[in-house]
Amino acid sequence: MTISEVTGFLDQCFPRENAMDYDNVGILAGDPDRAVTACVLSLDLTAKAIDCARKSGADLIITHHPIIFGGINTLSTETYKGRLLTNLIRSGISCYACHTNLDMTDEFGNLAIASALGAEEPAHLAGTECGIIYEIKQETLSEFAEKTKKALGASGIITINNPDNKVSKVFVQGGAFDEDSIPAIVRSGADTVLSGEIKHHICVELEECGINTVIAGHSATEQIYLPKLREKLSQQFPSLNFIVNYNNEKASVI
Repeated sequence: MTISEVTGFLDQCFPRENAMDYDNVGILAGDPDRAVTACVLSLDLTAKAIDCARKSGADLIITHHPIIFGGINTLSTETYKGRLLTNLIRSGISCYACHTNLDMTDEFGNLAIASALGAEEPAHLAGTECGIIYEIKQETLSEFAEKTKKALGASGIITINNPDNKVSKVFVQGGAFDEDSIPAIVRSGADTVLSGEIKHHICVELEECGINTVIAGHSATEQIYLPKLREKLSQQFPSLNFIVNYNNEKASVI
């Protein structure tokens, strides 16, 4: 089994042409023709992810966020990217990234977050980038925030709103919130937005529109898909060992 066989399957599942123009997906380091016996799945390429790969004998790390993004000028170990890439190459480990091309896939995008939160009839919200909307039995914002923290394994939740506010219609957009989604969210009648990152002034703007904001962290809202990816890869390649690496926050769904 070679690395290119695994990454070729990933290319079929998450076509590179679906990635945003600014993105950088595919094999970013290593030899695609090298044999592979184990693989680490991680949201980011970090020292912890590389250490996990070394200890488990993994030949490939599959990440969501590309380590090479927007170009790099040096591989000097004086920089953190230089240290990581030098460590990766010296260890003989390859790295492959599937980012916005994965985000565009229902099962591994915002539907995965909604599913973890128990959404029964989540639907795409027209006018947003991958946004999902669903209704729940009314509860308080503090109750919804606590449920979100547990479901996503987040280290904490941020909101600027009154904890007694009511939540009944939720818009979900993991990672970083897209401000261009606001008009569609307002039109939808959503009373709450859940995302990984939302700028403070945007939280204020949404509050003025009568909409709560729940910030669960970029990692927590995105790495929820990792167990799903492990299951998909294990079914396709039963002879390989796939290990999920959580850097800090740990998803509750494993």
